[in-house]
Amino acid sequence: MNDALRVALSDTGHTAESLAEIVGVDPKTVGRWLTEGRIPHPRHRFAAAEALHKDVSDIWPDTSRRRDPIWFRPWQEIEREAVSLRSYESVVLPGLLQTEAYARAVLSGAGLIPRADIERHLTARLARQSLLKRDDPPQFTAVIDEVVLRRPVGGRSTMREQLLAVVAACAEPHIRVHVVPASVGAYAGLNGPFVIAHSNDHRVAGYLDNQLQGHLASDPEDIAAMMAAWENVRGEALSHWQSVDLITEVAETWS
Repeated sequence: MNDALRVALSDTGHTAESLAEIVGVDPKTVGRWLTEGRIPHPRHRFAAAEALHKDVSDIWPDTSRRRDPIWFRPWQEIEREAVSLRSYESVVLPGLLQTEAYARAVLSGAGLIPRADIERHLTARLARQSLLKRDDPPQFTAVIDEVVLRRPVGGRSTMREQLLAVVAACAEPHIRVHVVPASVGAYAGLNGPFVIAHSNDHRVAGYLDNQLQGHLASDPEDIAAMMAAWENVRGEALSHWQSVDLITEVAETWS
Protein backbone atom coordinates (compact mmCIF):
# COMPACT_ATOMS: atom_id res chain seq x y z
CA MET A 1 0.00 0.00 0.00
CA ASN A 2 1.32 3.45 -0.89
CA ASP A 3 0.05 5.37 2.15
CA ALA A 4 1.96 8.51 1.19
CA LEU A 5 0.09 8.71 -2.10
CA ARG A 6 -3.23 8.00 -0.39
CA VAL A 7 -2.66 10.80 2.14
CA ALA A 8 -1.60 13.22 -0.59
CA LEU A 9 -4.80 12.51 -2.52
CA SER A 10 -6.89 13.10 0.59
CA ASP A 11 -5.06 16.32 1.52
CA THR A 12 -5.56 17.85 -1.94
CA GLY A 13 -9.09 16.58 -2.47
CA HIS A 14 -8.05 14.61 -5.52
CA THR A 15 -9.41 11.18 -6.40
CA ALA A 16 -7.79 8.44 -8.45
CA GLU A 17 -9.95 9.58 -11.36
CA SER A 18 -9.01 13.27 -11.15
CA LEU A 19 -5.29 12.52 -10.73
CA ALA A 20 -5.42 10.09 -13.64
CA GLU A 21 -6.94 12.79 -15.85
CA ILE A 22 -4.18 15.27 -14.96
CA VAL A 23 -1.36 12.76 -15.43
CA GLY A 24 -2.85 11.23 -18.56
CA VAL A 25 -3.31 7.62 -17.44
CA ASP A 26 -6.24 5.32 -16.79
CA PRO A 27 -7.81 5.56 -13.28
CA LYS A 28 -7.06 1.86 -12.83
CA THR A 29 -3.39 2.71 -13.21
CA VAL A 30 -3.55 5.15 -10.29
CA GLY A 31 -5.37 2.44 -8.35
CA ARG A 32 -2.42 0.13 -8.93
CA TRP A 33 -0.04 2.84 -7.70
CA LEU A 34 -2.09 2.91 -4.50
CA THR A 35 -2.74 -0.76 -3.80
CA GLU A 36 0.03 -2.70 -5.53
CA GLY A 37 2.95 -0.42 -4.78
CA ARG A 38 3.72 0.06 -8.47
CA ILE A 39 6.24 2.78 -9.31
CA PRO A 40 5.08 4.94 -12.24
CA HIS A 41 7.19 6.00 -15.20
CA PRO A 42 9.33 9.05 -14.29
CA ARG A 43 7.21 11.49 -16.34
CA HIS A 44 4.08 10.23 -14.56
CA ARG A 45 5.76 10.45 -11.15
CA PHE A 46 6.71 14.08 -11.69
CA ALA A 47 3.29 15.03 -13.08
CA ALA A 48 1.50 13.35 -10.16
CA ALA A 49 3.80 14.90 -7.55
CA GLU A 50 3.28 18.35 -9.06
CA ALA A 51 -0.52 17.92 -9.05
CA LEU A 52 -0.38 16.84 -5.40
CA HIS A 53 2.02 19.65 -4.38
CA LYS A 54 4.61 17.15 -3.20
CA ASP A 55 8.18 16.21 -4.03
CA VAL A 56 8.55 12.93 -5.88
CA SER A 57 10.66 11.64 -2.99
CA ASP A 58 7.75 12.23 -0.58
CA ILE A 59 5.53 9.79 -2.47
CA TRP A 60 8.04 7.38 -4.02
CA PRO A 61 11.11 7.58 -1.76
CA ASP A 62 12.79 4.47 -3.16
CA THR A 63 13.33 6.24 -6.47
CA SER A 64 15.30 9.03 -4.83
CA ARG A 65 17.39 7.36 -2.14
CA ARG A 66 21.05 7.36 -3.05
CA ARG A 67 22.04 3.88 -1.91
CA ASP A 68 24.11 2.95 -4.94
CA PRO A 69 27.79 3.85 -5.45
CA ILE A 70 28.39 7.28 -6.98
CA TRP A 71 29.88 5.76 -10.13
CA PHE A 72 26.72 3.71 -10.70
CA ARG A 73 24.24 6.60 -10.51
CA PRO A 74 24.52 7.83 -14.13
CA TRP A 75 23.72 4.33 -15.41
CA GLN A 76 20.85 3.97 -12.94
CA GLU A 77 19.21 7.08 -14.40
CA ILE A 78 19.70 5.77 -17.95
CA GLU A 79 18.26 2.40 -16.93
CA ARG A 80 15.15 4.04 -15.47
CA GLU A 81 14.47 6.03 -18.65
CA ALA A 82 15.18 3.18 -21.08
CA VAL A 83 12.50 1.77 -23.36
CA SER A 84 14.62 -1.29 -24.04
CA LEU A 85 17.48 -3.02 -22.23
CA ARG A 86 19.67 -5.74 -23.73
CA SER A 87 21.77 -7.55 -21.17
CA TYR A 88 24.44 -10.21 -21.56
CA GLU A 89 25.84 -12.12 -18.57
CA SER A 90 28.40 -14.90 -18.65
CA VAL A 91 28.73 -15.94 -14.99
CA VAL A 92 25.67 -14.72 -13.02
CA LEU A 93 22.07 -13.80 -13.74
CA PRO A 94 21.32 -10.14 -14.51
CA GLY A 95 20.66 -8.11 -11.38
CA LEU A 96 17.17 -7.21 -12.60
CA LEU A 97 16.19 -10.90 -12.44
CA GLN A 98 17.93 -11.93 -9.23
CA THR A 99 16.01 -13.20 -6.20
CA GLU A 100 16.93 -11.84 -2.78
CA ALA A 101 18.76 -15.01 -1.73
CA TYR A 102 20.70 -15.25 -5.00
CA ALA A 103 21.61 -11.55 -4.94
CA ARG A 104 22.82 -11.80 -1.34
CA ALA A 105 25.01 -14.79 -2.27
CA VAL A 106 26.50 -12.91 -5.22
CA LEU A 107 27.21 -9.78 -3.19
CA SER A 108 28.70 -11.62 -0.21
CA GLY A 109 30.58 -14.24 -2.22
CA ALA A 110 32.65 -11.72 -4.17
CA GLY A 111 34.45 -10.59 -1.02
CA LEU A 112 34.75 -7.03 -2.32
CA ILE A 113 31.93 -5.48 -0.28
CA PRO A 114 32.33 -4.96 3.49
CA ARG A 115 29.93 -7.15 5.45
CA ALA A 116 28.23 -4.08 6.94
CA ASP A 117 27.41 -2.75 3.45
CA ILE A 118 26.00 -5.92 1.91
CA GLU A 119 22.40 -5.32 3.04
CA ARG A 120 22.51 -1.76 1.71
CA HIS A 121 23.70 -2.95 -1.69
CA LEU A 122 21.12 -5.74 -1.63
CA THR A 123 18.28 -3.32 -0.95
CA ALA A 124 19.41 -1.08 -3.77
CA ARG A 125 19.64 -3.98 -6.22
CA LEU A 126 16.18 -5.27 -5.40
CA ALA A 127 14.71 -1.75 -5.60
CA ARG A 128 16.00 -1.43 -9.17
CA GLN A 129 13.83 -4.37 -10.18
CA SER A 130 10.72 -2.22 -9.80
CA LEU A 131 11.33 -0.81 -13.28
CA LEU A 132 10.29 -4.17 -14.76
CA LYS A 133 7.02 -3.97 -12.79
CA ARG A 134 6.01 -0.49 -13.92
CA ASP A 135 2.90 0.10 -15.98
CA ASP A 136 5.14 0.88 -18.97
CA PRO A 137 8.24 -1.28 -18.37
CA PRO A 138 11.16 -1.41 -20.79
CA GLN A 139 11.51 -4.35 -23.12
CA PHE A 140 14.11 -6.44 -21.32
CA THR A 141 16.06 -9.05 -23.25
CA ALA A 142 18.76 -11.05 -21.50
CA VAL A 143 21.24 -13.49 -22.95
CA ILE A 144 23.06 -15.71 -20.46
CA ASP A 145 25.63 -18.46 -20.77
CA GLU A 146 24.43 -21.93 -19.76
CA VAL A 147 27.12 -22.03 -17.07
CA VAL A 148 25.04 -19.44 -15.18
CA LEU A 149 22.31 -22.05 -14.71
CA ARG A 150 24.70 -24.64 -13.33
CA ARG A 151 26.89 -22.58 -10.98
CA PRO A 152 25.75 -23.29 -7.37
CA VAL A 153 25.41 -19.69 -6.22
CA GLY A 154 23.95 -19.75 -2.71
CA GLY A 155 23.35 -23.51 -2.70
CA ARG A 156 20.85 -25.88 -4.27
CA SER A 157 17.63 -24.44 -2.86
CA THR A 158 18.66 -20.90 -3.78
CA MET A 159 19.44 -21.99 -7.34
CA ARG A 160 16.13 -23.82 -7.75
CA GLU A 161 14.18 -20.84 -6.41
CA GLN A 162 16.15 -18.48 -8.63
CA LEU A 163 15.72 -20.43 -11.86
CA LEU A 164 12.00 -20.93 -11.26
CA ALA A 165 11.73 -17.17 -10.65
CA VAL A 166 13.33 -16.57 -14.05
CA VAL A 167 10.86 -18.96 -15.67
CA ALA A 168 7.98 -17.06 -14.02
CA ALA A 169 9.40 -13.73 -15.19
CA CYS A 170 9.60 -15.04 -18.74
CA ALA A 171 5.79 -15.28 -18.82
CA GLU A 172 5.71 -11.46 -18.92
CA PRO A 173 5.47 -10.12 -22.49
CA HIS A 174 8.26 -7.57 -21.96
CA ILE A 175 10.84 -10.06 -20.62
CA ARG A 176 12.81 -12.42 -22.85
CA VAL A 177 15.68 -14.66 -21.79
CA HIS A 178 17.96 -16.60 -24.13
CA VAL A 179 20.59 -19.16 -23.15
CA VAL A 180 23.84 -19.78 -25.02
CA PRO A 181 24.31 -23.58 -24.83
CA ALA A 182 27.47 -24.97 -23.26
CA SER A 183 28.17 -26.71 -26.57
CA VAL A 184 28.99 -23.35 -28.21
CA GLY A 185 32.72 -22.74 -28.49
CA ALA A 186 34.40 -19.33 -28.55
CA TYR A 187 31.98 -16.43 -29.00
CA ALA A 188 31.81 -12.70 -28.20
CA GLY A 189 30.36 -13.27 -24.73
CA LEU A 190 33.68 -14.62 -23.48
CA ASN A 191 34.93 -11.01 -23.44
CA GLY A 192 32.61 -10.13 -20.56
CA PRO A 193 29.14 -8.89 -19.58
CA PHE A 194 27.48 -5.72 -20.87
CA VAL A 195 24.13 -3.94 -21.13
CA ILE A 196 22.80 -1.74 -23.92
CA ALA A 197 20.02 0.76 -23.22
CA HIS A 198 17.82 2.54 -25.77
CA SER A 199 15.88 5.64 -24.71
CA ASN A 200 12.59 6.99 -26.03
CA ASP A 201 14.45 9.72 -27.94
CA HIS A 202 16.67 7.14 -29.70
CA ARG A 203 19.78 7.66 -27.59
CA VAL A 204 21.90 4.58 -26.93
CA ALA A 205 24.20 3.96 -23.97
CA GLY A 206 26.19 0.97 -22.82
CA TYR A 207 27.39 -0.34 -19.48
CA LEU A 208 30.24 -2.71 -18.75
CA ASP A 209 31.16 -4.25 -15.39
CA ASN A 210 34.57 -4.96 -13.96
CA GLN A 211 36.00 -6.01 -10.59
CA LEU A 212 36.12 -2.47 -9.19
CA GLN A 213 33.32 -0.48 -10.82
CA GLY A 214 31.24 -0.15 -13.95
CA HIS A 215 32.03 1.78 -17.09
CA LEU A 216 29.46 3.89 -18.94
CA ALA A 217 29.91 3.88 -22.72
CA SER A 218 28.42 6.42 -25.12
CA ASP A 219 31.09 6.87 -27.80
CA PRO A 220 29.62 5.80 -31.19
CA GLU A 221 32.50 3.42 -31.86
CA ASP A 222 32.09 1.77 -28.46
CA ILE A 223 28.34 1.43 -28.96
CA ALA A 224 28.90 -0.08 -32.43
CA ALA A 225 31.31 -2.64 -30.92
CA MET A 226 28.79 -3.53 -28.20
CA MET A 227 25.98 -3.88 -30.75
CA ALA A 228 28.18 -6.22 -32.81
CA ALA A 229 28.89 -8.26 -29.66
CA TRP A 230 25.16 -8.37 -28.92
CA GLU A 231 24.35 -9.69 -32.39
CA ASN A 232 26.97 -12.39 -31.89
CA VAL A 233 25.77 -13.60 -28.47
CA ARG A 234 22.12 -13.41 -29.50
CA GLY A 235 22.88 -15.38 -32.64
CA GLU A 236 24.52 -18.19 -30.64
CA ALA A 237 21.65 -18.44 -28.14
CA LEU A 238 18.58 -20.65 -28.11
CA SER A 239 15.15 -19.18 -28.78
CA HIS A 240 13.23 -17.72 -25.85
CA TRP A 241 10.98 -20.72 -25.29
CA GLN A 242 13.76 -23.25 -25.90
CA SER A 243 15.68 -21.35 -23.23
CA VAL A 244 12.72 -21.42 -20.83
CA ASP A 245 12.49 -25.19 -21.29
CA LEU A 246 16.20 -25.56 -20.55
CA ILE A 247 16.02 -23.30 -17.47
CA THR A 248 13.05 -25.30 -16.17
CA GLU A 249 14.90 -28.57 -16.76
CA VAL A 250 18.03 -27.36 -14.94
CA ALA A 251 15.93 -25.96 -12.07
CA GLU A 252 14.67 -29.47 -11.34
CA THR A 253 18.24 -30.76 -11.09
CA TRP A 254 18.72 -28.41 -8.12
CA SER A 255 15.90 -30.11 -6.16
